[in-house]
Amino acid sequence: MADGPAIPLARWAGRQLRQLAHDTGSARIAALTGQGVLAERAASNGFVIPGVISAGGRCQLLSAADGWIALNLARPDDRELLPALFGETGFDPSDAHEIADRISRTSVHHLLRQGRLLGLAIASGGETPASTAMDELATGPRRTACLLRPPLVVDFSALWAGPLAAHLIWLAGADVVKVESQKRPDAMREGDPGLFALLNQGKSSVLADLATAEGRASVLGLLRRADIVIEAARPRALQQLGINADEIVRSQPGLTWITITGHGATGDAAEWVGFGDDCGVAGGLSATLAEASGTWGFVGDAIADPLTGIVAARAAWHGWQDGVSRRIGVSMSSIASMALTQERAIEPTLLDADLQGWAAARGQSISHKPTRQPEAVLSSLGADTSQWFHIPPC
Repeated sequence: MADGPAIPLARWAGRQLRQLAHDTGSARIAALTGQGVLAERAASNGFVIPGVISAGGRCQLLSAADGWIALNLARPDDRELLPALFGETGFDPSDAHEIADRISRTSVHHLLRQGRLLGLAIASGGETPASTAMDELATGPRRTACLLRPPLVVDFSALWAGPLAAHLIWLAGADVVKVESQKRPDAMREGDPGLFALLNQGKSSVLADLATAEGRASVLGLLRRADIVIEAARPRALQQLGINADEIVRSQPGLTWITITGHGATGDAAEWVGFGDDCGVAGGLSATLAEASGTWGFVGDAIADPLTGIVAARAAWHGWQDGVSRRIGVSMSSIASMALTQERAIEPTLLDADLQGWAAARGQSISHKPTRQPEAVLSSLGADTSQWFHIPPC
């Protein structure tokens, strides 16, 4: 059965997966396709090719006074911030028509500046990503001993990009420990249990009380044992947890620390909120779709997430093999932009055909194939906490 219309950038994702399979020697990764990985969430949820409302329904492309804006109201309290975004009250923040009306009378510059200050996930169809795709944030000593075991990965991330990266490394044979907060477990557990089970199968599950000194100390002890750490926290959040990533990297030989952010890990952009759909827009995908097809819309389903997950897995594996301690920042919007630029350079005609075909197939199923089924057990929340928090360091 055909896997739905071609997702633009699926070929690019496929090349990255083939390179990862070559680097790791993993037959399980070699069996994956770019189209399949990009369509995985859509396949498990029956999503259709979107127009100006994202496949998941939380993000919308809206016409502002001087351009296009992607506004992602993914969290329950995001709508409470809308009066401050527009600098006025007296309208219903649940009314889509009222929101669209106010955006149509507001400049892109104001919406981006104010929205990002407020902590909204917002992007412009015409912006240039604020950061490079990958940035070396800190370095430390080289590992001197030759590891005769698979890497130990601490997955401190949530949702899609980070867990996918850790999942791919697990497919290559790594031991992965997923750490979740007692107060805020990974929202995908309840929000998308099918994709959660797929991406977190085979991982040990650790539950940490990060509000206590004992809980933070346990997490720090686990991080000190890791070969690879994957997290997706903004700097302020890490500081509140008492975690100094750069300090750990500078003192721990051979550690590869991956920091995934929406728009970059340094400067003002480090505090901007970003999810897969709006980061794809910030990376230029919707504008490119409009140029190729004449219509604005979302490209893929939260496409910056899986693109970033694949790139982060490659960076993590390469870092582990290299043995030099590094912290690497990975920007989702910049990964989308990089993928677009590279695909345009390699296959411009095919890319245009994919974009035009994507726009023409609006409303059709993104994927006709069922999603991959887990091949390993999904640990219940916190099932492995005592095991990992009470093993002494090697």
